[in-house]
Amino acid sequence: MDSPASLWSAFSAAFTQTNVPTVTWVEMLLSLAAAVALSIPRRSWRYFGLLATATHELGHAFAAVTSGQRLAGIRLRLDHSGTTTTYSRSRLAAAWSCFWGYPVPAMVGAAFVWCGLNGWGPAAMATSALVLAASLLFLRNVAGFAITAAAIAGTASLAFLAPGSVVGHVSVVLGLALLVAGVRDLLKLTNVHLRRRDRLGSSDAYLLYRATSVPSGIWIALFTLIVTGAWIVAWQPISMILLKGA
Repeated sequence: MDSPASLWSAFSAAFTQTNVPTVTWVEMLLSLAAAVALSIPRRSWRYFGLLATATHELGHAFAAVTSGQRLAGIRLRLDHSGTTTTYSRSRLAAAWSCFWGYPVPAMVGAAFVWCGLNGWGPAAMATSALVLAASLLFLRNVAGFAITAAAIAGTASLAFLAPGSVVGHVSVVLGLALLVAGVRDLLKLTNVHLRRRDRLGSSDAYLLYRATSVPSGIWIALFTLIVTGAWIVAWQPISMILLKGA
């Protein structure tokens, strides 16, 4: 059995910068293909989409906590839906937490890509494991616990057991997949407002409209702006790798 000192050493090592992984243009193209394979086909999205939903709901939860609201609970469901329940006396604070759902998967994805390409892949995985572990305190259903426990097991295993170069590559793929997921969810949201208006009650943009009287289209445009910004941030180092191989 490992001693507490050795466990602490392994834990601390996960938060230090490793050697920057060498990623060729071929590997980058394969990473892009893997990200699309995780986020587009229905069979793979059935599972990876659960992680995107968890990231979305954690965005709501983090925004609520940082704006002084009381976080009552988080529910994650196997149909890719989720609910974050908060209590606030401020309509502005409630709108703030409602906003930070759709943009967050893409923002986290951009951070994962940057970390993976700069030697911070293990730190990204370890941080994710800690955030997910903290969220267990607020989960209120069995499916939520199962989804989060699986995500914790995966990120912790990568952070503490896998070589840094491997974790860097995985971090890039995972980040790109979350970026694609961010676009996919935005398209789904837009479709709800254009063609599935009977489902508006589940739309964050509609809830923001109800809370602020600002039209839903404005909120969707702001979501899109942030997701686009995340793609631009992530694409800078990716394009440099691809150009080197051209």
